[in-house]
Amino acid sequence: MEQNNITKYSHVTIENNNAMEYSHVTLGSGSVDVTLAAFKPAEGVAEYHAMFRCLIPGTTFSEQLDGVLQAYDELSATLGRDVRPVFKRYFLSDAANQACEIPAESECAVSVIEQSPLDGTKIALWVYFQDDVTVKNLYNGLFEVTHGDYRHFWQGNACAPDLQSEVATRALLCDYALRLEDEGCTLARNCMRTWFFVQNVDVNYSGVVKGRNEVFATNELTRDTHFIASTGICGRHADPRVTVTMDTYAVDGLRDGQHGYLYAPDYINPTYEYGVSFERGAYIDYGDRRHVLVSGTASINNEGKIMYPGDIRRQTMRMWDNVHALLDEAGCSWGNVGYIIVYLRDLSDYAVVNSMFRERFPDIPHVIVLAPVCRPGWLVEMECMAVKPCHNECYARF
Repeated sequence: MEQNNITKYSHVTIENNNAMEYSHVTLGSGSVDVTLAAFKPAEGVAEYHAMFRCLIPGTTFSEQLDGVLQAYDELSATLGRDVRPVFKRYFLSDAANQACEIPAESECAVSVIEQSPLDGTKIALWVYFQDDVTVKNLYNGLFEVTHGDYRHFWQGNACAPDLQSEVATRALLCDYALRLEDEGCTLARNCMRTWFFVQNVDVNYSGVVKGRNEVFATNELTRDTHFIASTGICGRHADPRVTVTMDTYAVDGLRDGQHGYLYAPDYINPTYEYGVSFERGAYIDYGDRRHVLVSGTASINNEGKIMYPGDIRRQTMRMWDNVHALLDEAGCSWGNVGYIIVYLRDLSDYAVVNSMFRERFPDIPHVIVLAPVCRPGWLVEMECMAVKPCHNECYARF
């Protein structure tokens, strides 16, 4: 596929150099480890993914939160005032008691979910930054990020208390479709990525699947058209009545053919073969870069079977193979990845998986959290996002 360090995708030319610059620093008076991935083109919008992880377990949540917020302020000052957050996600160990301490803010969409960091601390934070953008809190619950010819819509922590998972998923997606319609967008044309956090996933995930399938079928999202890149994983809202929490990302301004989907058929099967409606991954081409969104991916083969039941090491390696195949299909490598979130079912597997990730991906911002996958046999799952320089005169710059 690669020749003369250039890859061709129809009319898009992808450069095969690694796009990310990785750095690591300790902030928050020495209490917080910050890993940073930076995509800084010579011209155009720079992008940054930062992962904040506490270094001192055993302290109170308030103390750890203060350290994370201090580290965030210090990093923001270093990046400069033109760099804005466009999305944040807090990972908490006990949302019912901790979420109320997360500061209210209106600078970007924020997700707060109980998925305990498995390093023994109480909080971790992922932040997606961009420079030279305008962020606006819209009246309908979306945050609009604008630069150039595109509008990007982020939403965090959408929920519908007191509803069963099937009904809640249907209500969340229908409401989101209406919010997009207010902005001249549709679920099928503009939504690029979703996250579904499901309380007691072993019980409630089937309802999420059914509710999503029903909404998608009436919104031109079928096996014959396309679905949406997504992660469906265990996660708990601070309100115990909430069975499903949803985060979303959509883009307005894309032309026909400007985005597509990833399949890696030699490694992974289409999700519709086992009744689920999401894409394994998606890519978006701009005039100066390609974004790659890899859905939650586990140890599965191209027949839909769980690979290496009960073996955390081999499941992790097969998961890496699957994600690598999706990245490769998009013309990317691990050196283009901006962040990784790793979800573990069994906290006793943390030491093994952490050691494996530290050895293979020492520089990529990542966090490992307690979050059972949607099928009990899967012990580990991961998601990521990558960015790659490209040149395409047909499309406006990002």
